[in-house]
Amino acid sequence: MESNKISFRVLVLIAGPKLADKASEVLERENVPVQYEWTAAGTAPSELIDVLGLGSPDKSVLASFMPKQFADGMLRKLKRELKFGSVNTGIAFTLPLNGASNLLVHMLGSAVGSEIEDGTERKVVVNMPDIKYSLIAVMVNQGYSENVMEAAREAGAGGGTVIPSRNIANEKVKGFWGSGFQEEKDIVLIVSDSDSKLAIMQAIGDKCGMHSDAKGMIISLPIDSVIGF
Repeated sequence: MESNKISFRVLVLIAGPKLADKASEVLERENVPVQYEWTAAGTAPSELIDVLGLGSPDKSVLASFMPKQFADGMLRKLKRELKFGSVNTGIAFTLPLNGASNLLVHMLGSAVGSEIEDGTERKVVVNMPDIKYSLIAVMVNQGYSENVMEAAREAGAGGGTVIPSRNIANEKVKGFWGSGFQEEKDIVLIVSDSDSKLAIMQAIGDKCGMHSDAKGMIISLPIDSVIGF
């Protein structure tokens, strides 16, 4: 007798600190604790922030794990109660757990100081038909996030979110990076429609790839559902 398999998702929410706190309250009310939270920054130029009245560029990134069916319901609830998707709110989306694992492992490892054992590239394959949106994640040496966004915008990207990070590596990994190894990193998250994904990744790679001072590493993950994009 076959057991029923439950499909899990990671619900990721990016918004200003006040709205993120309200979203956290909604999740807690539904018995979904926010397992992880990061302080981040938006990438909109300060002039644009002033013109549009967007307030502070400070952002919070929340991540929670839950079954897919429940995650879909939470997205609808966030849209209904917090008006996600309207102007000057935020973005929330779900990622397949197997597709998100590599990115989350790195982000969590950076936050708690876990050691990266090797510098090998790992590829995760997720079979999901009709993917309309993707999450592009770029890890670069700190100070190069604006270069990443400049290249991304030239290829058609909108905004992005920058999460400060720190690479704790052993000597083997430092040797892999060579003289360009830098512990302080920026993780740039960009949500893109799938038609533009490859062009954006190529533009970032050309300007901020491993051959450059940015020492950029780029991955993309399929987005299951999204509001606010």
